Amino acid sequence: MSTMSKSSTQVATRELFIERIFDAPRELLWKAWTDPQHIMRWWGPKDFTAPVAKIDFRVGGTYLFCMRSPDGQDYYSTGVYREIVPLQRIVYTDSFADEKGNVVPATHYGMGQDFPLELQVTVTFEEHGNKTRMTLRHAGIPEGKMTDDTLQGWGESFDKLAESLT
Repeated sequence: MSTMSKSSTQVATRELFIERIFDAPRELLWKAWTDPQHIMRWWGPKDFTAPVAKIDFRVGGTYLFCMRSPDGQDYYSTGVYREIVPLQRIVYTDSFADEKGNVVPATHYGMGQDFPLELQVTVTFEEHGNKTRMTLRHAGIPEGKMTDDTLQGWGESFDKLAESLT
């Protein structure tokens, strides 16, 4: 069974927009975003692993994820869930973090000083026949190479997500 039938992406000013249609029910895709064991299967670009995924999935709750590069470098992210509409929408903040979940600047991971301390991610899930249309908006990313790198990273993560749904 193919897990992804269509993909489109668009980069707007300081906001990344990705839409994909997954060959999976909405409930399964929702679980892939809300269950730590599922997150660990797909979080991070190709060849990265996700050794840590902690989720307090409620409005005001936090998450702490780690993606590990092929050379063993760990990159932590954290944030706060701002809005949760079951099976429809998740809105959360996104920040770089240390292994304890403390927010750190992007320079901690060797990135530019122009990267904001906090971004916002909005993910929506819509039934599309017997498939699911998922859209992601990642707001606040500096324009330029970082936008391209983030787009590629999300794309590769979503490829892994599609594979994890089978």
